[in-house]
Amino acid sequence: MIEPGLLGNVDLFAGVNASARKVLCERGTVRRFEPDAVLWRRGGRPQGLFVVLEGEVRVVRVSDGRQRVLHTEGPGGTLGEIPLFEGSPYPATALAARRCACLVFDRETILDAIDVDPRFAFVLLARLASRLRQVIDRLERYSAQPVPARLAAYLLDRCGDEADTVFTLGRSQREVAEELGTARELIVRGLRALREAGTIESAGRNRFRVRDLEALYRSAAAVRGQAR
Repeated sequence: MIEPGLLGNVDLFAGVNASARKVLCERGTVRRFEPDAVLWRRGGRPQGLFVVLEGEVRVVRVSDGRQRVLHTEGPGGTLGEIPLFEGSPYPATALAARRCACLVFDRETILDAIDVDPRFAFVLLARLASRLRQVIDRLERYSAQPVPARLAAYLLDRCGDEADTVFTLGRSQREVAEELGTARELIVRGLRALREAGTIESAGRNRFRVRDLEALYRSAAAVRGQAR
């Protein structure tokens, strides 16, 4: 059973009527995962819809021996829609990027909630459509943009597009590589090249500072589609 207040904190359920909320609260559960825990594996039996309450979950697939991130979900994000609607095995593996908590609703619970509030189906389909768009955009970047440009765009996001701001990568170099669809060695090489060029500098363990924001924008222009 789920406390009603938990649903109220998630935008996904903002427009759900009282009857559907009652179904979800009475039959949903909260599951917690430690960092690197596997929520499910590719090919596994579907467990239902996961809604992230706190922490972060990464959905990944392995290809040519390299793990790639398909999408990442933080608080309010949803996971497991494809097997939920298809009744098929999971197409990818879900991992806890850090300690996280998720609301979990099995297929029957979701179908019963939709039964008493059909609008809920459109909310879930809109989430799935948005996810598909994100995955398509990510694939286009991976196929068309070089790794240095992807890395520069990632660093700009981390520093908030501001010079002299100390920032971290937000995750390990291996995880950054998976996020950007490349190998860790290329991330290490790219960071070294940016330091040697004077674009960024080290500011302590796993911390960086942008020294030349214009140069970083030029490096990322291929991804962002514009120069500063």
